[in-house]
Amino acid sequence: MKSINLPEILAPAGSLDKLKVAVLYGANAVYVGGQKFGLRTAAENFTLDELREGISFAHERGAKVYVVLNSFLHDKDLSELPQFVSFLSEIGTDAVIVSDLGVVRTVKEFSNIPVHISTQASTLNSQSAKLWKKAGADRIVLGREVSVKEAGKIKREAGIEIEMFIHGSMCMAYSGHCVISNFTQGRDSNRGGCAHSCRFEYSIEGLDTPEKKKAYFMSSKDLEGLRVLPQFIEEGIDSLKIEGRMKSHLYAGTMTKVYSEALDFFKENGNFLSDDLLRWESELKKVSHRSYTEASLVNKAGADSIFNERENSAEAEWQMVGTVVEANPESGIVLEVRNAFNQGDHLEMIPFKGENIQITANEIMDLSMRAIQRTKPTTLVRLPFVDGVKKMHLVRQRIKA
Repeated sequence: MKSINLPEILAPAGSLDKLKVAVLYGANAVYVGGQKFGLRTAAENFTLDELREGISFAHERGAKVYVVLNSFLHDKDLSELPQFVSFLSEIGTDAVIVSDLGVVRTVKEFSNIPVHISTQASTLNSQSAKLWKKAGADRIVLGREVSVKEAGKIKREAGIEIEMFIHGSMCMAYSGHCVISNFTQGRDSNRGGCAHSCRFEYSIEGLDTPEKKKAYFMSSKDLEGLRVLPQFIEEGIDSLKIEGRMKSHLYAGTMTKVYSEALDFFKENGNFLSDDLLRWESELKKVSHRSYTEASLVNKAGADSIFNERENSAEAEWQMVGTVVEANPESGIVLEVRNAFNQGDHLEMIPFKGENIQITANEIMDLSMRAIQRTKPTTLVRLPFVDGVKKMHLVRQRIKA
């Protein structure tokens, strides 16, 4: 069998802890934001010290770190950028994700950091990709409106690395061009202030009936491209991106693990013909999500990609209850609790690789070895040791039948 070049799995990391989770669960690279110049100002984001620590942690484990600089900047913003770019270069940043030509030029002037063009630039064709390459870009993050086949053609004709979204929330507009949030709430979606106005319920009148009707007609289903993986590989796509820097640790770990395991299976077997496919799909559904769609990955997205429901209808059947802080036969499992659970509850440990580990919390102790009936968030508790459980494993619990 000939050698297969697999795409990297690029995972979101909205905080230092999420970076560590994504890397440990198999991410080849993560993308993060600093305190300025990015589009997710509501995310926790990274201080300078956290960026340094996060890059060191990732590099020690063979993963890369890309920093987002994808906001559209004014001259005042741009004047503050060179110092930050120099710092990113000093700490070994693997690439920056950029949507503004002025930022591209600044990065090139003050560093040798590779430049990836953000999906905010809405690159949809080979001529645009060639132009960005001439400007100094090393990779294009294509607009979500491009199919995998179109992406393969752009890669071949422009001779540049191509990155595509494979999973996560979708924008109803061409990314980087929506101004609904600006108009309704005075928050600039292109400078980190998106209010997600497309997710609201609106009244519609005069289309096909004189009566008003309420609808979520601008809200999209979530992207899920697990079964499209063979096409990504066939077209030589370089990087598969998971959306979600503002989402949970459980999301970062689960999505990263599923897609990295699927690619590992393909590398080993040259196909996805396995019962594991159903297991992976089941795992993707265990994290809070809207209904899934392949959007425009294969065929152009249509009306069936609209998520015409309330957001709370997307609630998951599972929730994260904690992270393993320590695990050994002598001290047992020390768990940092995120959501409360009771003695006797069934829990599920998620290993970095392989099938999940089922345990029952028959005995819960605090660190002073006193018995506990119900845990409290932000506390440390002790559970009996279970073989296979390791530090940083995520623990979840089913909350709906």
